[in-house]
Amino acid sequence: MAPLVALVTGTVLARLAGLVGVAALDGWHPALRVGLALMFVVTGVAHFAPAYRRDMIAMVPPALPRPDLLVTLTGVLELVGAAGLLVPTTARWAAGGLALLMLAMFPANVSAVRRGLTLAGRPATPLGPRTAEQILFVGAATAIWFGA
Repeated sequence: MAPLVALVTGTVLARLAGLVGVAALDGWHPALRVGLALMFVVTGVAHFAPAYRRDMIAMVPPALPRPDLLVTLTGVLELVGAAGLLVPTTARWAAGGLALLMLAMFPANVSAVRRGLTLAGRPATPLGPRTAEQILFVGAATAIWFGA
């Protein structure tokens, strides 16, 4: 839920800043880049936070090697991608990379639900709502990737 709140809140606040005169945020497209960047900061930092890291490592499907390294790598990619979203010349490439990364990581969410895992002591988000969130997140990244 925190990533969704970060995406929506960040986008709305950035758009409001654009409406009150922040030229760089004057439009929904740049505001969405800010919201998505905030979302990826939240999720990227979680890959390294003690309360989440162990559970994220457990979420990696058992068939994949070195789940600890995969969690570190994806966390770094999320943080680098978040920074890339904020730079107009790299935003499209960052959004495209992040959309593909989200698709690649989704099986970990499915695996977590199927195996009854928790994230920071809470059950993994059920597959229906998690899939809907994923569609929204990938859609936002795709809108930036192919947007003006």
